[in-house]
Amino acid sequence: MNKLTTDSTDHALAALRYQTAARDLEHIVRNIAARYIVQQVPLTWRLLHAIEAEALADLGFASRHDAVMLGLFQRPSDLPYPETDEAVDFGTSTALPAVFAFAVSAYEEAARRAAQPSSENAPLKHARAWGD
Repeated sequence: MNKLTTDSTDHALAALRYQTAARDLEHIVRNIAARYIVQQVPLTWRLLHAIEAEALADLGFASRHDAVMLGLFQRPSDLPYPETDEAVDFGTSTALPAVFAFAVSAYEEAARRAAQPSSENAPLKHARAWGD
């Protein structure tokens, strides 16, 4: 019974370590993507590869997680993607390498925010101490 408890504890700890590393990597990728989004640079295959390379080379990420964990986020070499200046299109695929998925998600969220009516265009209402 002790072996079973140890195995389930090990699995739970491994899952927690993976989730922590994934959140960390997502934060890094979103920060990198945000630099390009602010400059209105479209997400191309070449840019996606550059974001991936920068995120996975992040020294903070590498120092916070062990080599085995880092290896889980490396895109397998047998999963080639174009390295062109064409816009990224995964179609309906949901099986993406982690960095790609995080970057695409950041761009999609930015596009949704840009499509929403902005409160910046609305006239400012000045509050008065004595009411309306």
